Order: sequence, then structure tokens, then C-alpha cells
Amino acid sequence: MDLKKLLEVMEDEARKRGAPVFRYGERDPFKILIAAILSTRTRDEVTVEVVERLFEKVNRPEDFIGMEVEEIEKIIRGVGFYRVKARKIKELALKLVKDYNSKIPENFDELIKLPGVGRKVANVFLNSLGYDAIAVDTHVHRIANRIGLVSTKDPEKTEEELKKIFPKDLWKKINKVFVGFGQTVCRSKPLCRECPISKECKSSTLA
Repeated sequence: MDLKKLLEVMEDEARKRGAPVFRYGERDPFKILIAAILSTRTRDEVTVEVVERLFEKVNRPEDFIGMEVEEIEKIIRGVGFYRVKARKIKELALKLVKDYNSKIPENFDELIKLPGVGRKVANVFLNSLGYDAIAVDTHVHRIANRIGLVSTKDPEKTEEELKKIFPKDLWKKINKVFVGFGQTVCRSKPLCRECPISKECKSSTLA
């Protein structure tokens, strides 16, 4: 299986179908990080709606300082674990202002020290800024196993295996392509009859 070609075919199909992930072009590091935190354990369409609502009110870490956690909760209500995330976002903003002069570190080891930032969020953030990182979310983990690229039980192991399989210059493409493909074709109930890579997929219902 030509991995570069595989990504190209998946991306082309996802773009043709209007995958939401390709419509989000935010470049501000702080907004990217907050969006990544909000996206965990949350449906894509809900994340987009909440992110847009939140960023109508806030733009910088300083904007959260004067807000009560309950106010943040009200704005982001709808995302998974919104109460926990509201508290973590407030803690994150305070830490960024106090310890990082409101600048987000672009280093994995520093990122995972921040409130609300785990391995996946850190990798999503770095990936969005163009660093060579593989962010494994539900879509990436599911599709990589479904296609047969890996056989893993958890996202961290999936990340490790994908790094062995894909050349480093392709790492930054994996998350967005897999997410877009998962949003449109290889959904929880896959559209195998419409899938352009069904012949390559070990789980295809057409096999």
C-alpha cells in the first residue's frame, strides 16, 4: 500500500464531501489550543459551534482572567465534560499569563504540563502549527485499525505504530486527513460502497 497515495485519495474524497475539518483554518495558537481541548470527547459539529460561540467573547488568555468558571461553563455547555474543561481552561489561562507571558510553548514536554493539555491535545496543537506530530483521536485510532495499518488497543500505541509506518514528512497530514475521512466516509457506520479505498481495507464489507 502506497501510504502517500492513500492519504491523497482519502483527503480528496473528504474534501469533495465537505469534511468540516478542512473548513477550520484558525492560525492563532491560543485559539487552536482551546479548540483542541474542547474537541476531546465531543462530536465534531458540536465543537465547531461551541468554538465559534466562545471566540465571539474571548481572544486571549487575559480575557479569561476576569471570568468566573460558571460563565465559561455556560458558554461551552454542550461539549463533553464541559464543567471540567471550563475549570481547566481558566487554570490554563492563568498559568499562561503568569508563567509564559501569555505565549503558548511550542514544545511537547512543556505543553503537557499545562492544565487540560494531554498527549492528544498537545499533538493536535503542534500538528496544527506545522510541526511533525501525529495526533491520534477517535477517528485516527478507529480508521488506522479498521483499514489494517495497525492493530492496537489504545491511541498512544496507535501513535507509536503510525510513526513506524509513515515517513516523518507525512506525519503532519495524518490527523486532518483521517479526521476528514472519518467525518464523511469511514464513520462509525462506514460507507463501504462509497469508499475509494475499500479494496485496500481489511474491514470492508465489500471484501
